[in-house]
Amino acid sequence: MSELTGKQRVQKLFKREPVDTMPCFSGQGAVVIQAIEKMETQFAKIHTDAWLMAESAITSARLFNMDGVVIPYDMAAVAEAMGRGISLYENAEGIIYPTVPNKWKDLDEIDIPKDYMNQGRLPMIDEAFKIIKEEAPDLAVGAWVLGPFTLAGQIMELDILLKGLKKKKDQTAKFLEQVTTVTIDMCKHYQDLGVDFINVREMGSGTDLLSPRMWKTLVGPNLKKVFDSITLVPSVNHICGSTDMIIEMMHECGASALSVDQKNNVVETRKKLGNDVLLFGNFDPYNTLAQLEDVTEVETIIKQCIDSGIDSVWPGCDIWPDIKPANMEAYVRTVREYGKKASPAVGRI
Repeated sequence: MSELTGKQRVQKLFKREPVDTMPCFSGQGAVVIQAIEKMETQFAKIHTDAWLMAESAITSARLFNMDGVVIPYDMAAVAEAMGRGISLYENAEGIIYPTVPNKWKDLDEIDIPKDYMNQGRLPMIDEAFKIIKEEAPDLAVGAWVLGPFTLAGQIMELDILLKGLKKKKDQTAKFLEQVTTVTIDMCKHYQDLGVDFINVREMGSGTDLLSPRMWKTLVGPNLKKVFDSITLVPSVNHICGSTDMIIEMMHECGASALSVDQKNNVVETRKKLGNDVLLFGNFDPYNTLAQLEDVTEVETIIKQCIDSGIDSVWPGCDIWPDIKPANMEAYVRTVREYGKKASPAVGRI
């Protein structure tokens, strides 16, 4: 049997069909500085040009033999499209992600435009998806969106939002309903573009910030609405930070797979959820890929992820672009070789 393409491997994974080896891909940003240098461009420019965004994603995957690509790279695109502005740091030489300079400071100020999908960089990102699908048909194409609570924190000051939960409870609930609708609209839009999977990143809702009780009432119901709306492609529920106390509620939201970071005790999560649930994670990408000096330590970390019961080794957050090439190679190589054995939810050919 011929070797599967990256797209085939990822598609089979989500269907829980046997694969030749564990797919090596991510639902978080995975652009690397080596790709940007090969293209002779700058990090600041890949966020504003469809071709540069697409080519940097493809080149990053090709350089290190990844099975998929995922865009966009920054969290500010939707807030920008809503009129909150954007700081692009276009003259910066280093790695600085775009940020939102003008978040709403009061619930009474909020006014989400109806045509936001046609504003800012969102049309450019759509074009980048089209380029990737045409130029890299063998790679799985992923899109990610912010979950409602995390998106709310991008368009409104988080401390004001949290205060509103007590002082303006009804108004805050209405605002969260609005951003849930935005997240649903973005998911429907990307699945209509023909992506292979959608990762919903509710990053700011781990129990480092919210209690399990608050998560159950404030985050869970909105996430369930989001995942109920994704009907054409597989979906991933990604939350970084502490998730041990909410992992069962995460599963109840209805995503095709769950993604956790290094704070999650995957062995215990497997005991709670069983072996039929697709589980992705859970290494620290900055320390593992950008900091460690010994590649054998990288190999050990990736093997531990697999041994603990992961179905695909995902970074717990975005891969920091300035990775050490040897560490990235060790990560992919270890997934390819050590991942030839079956994972809990996915067999092997």
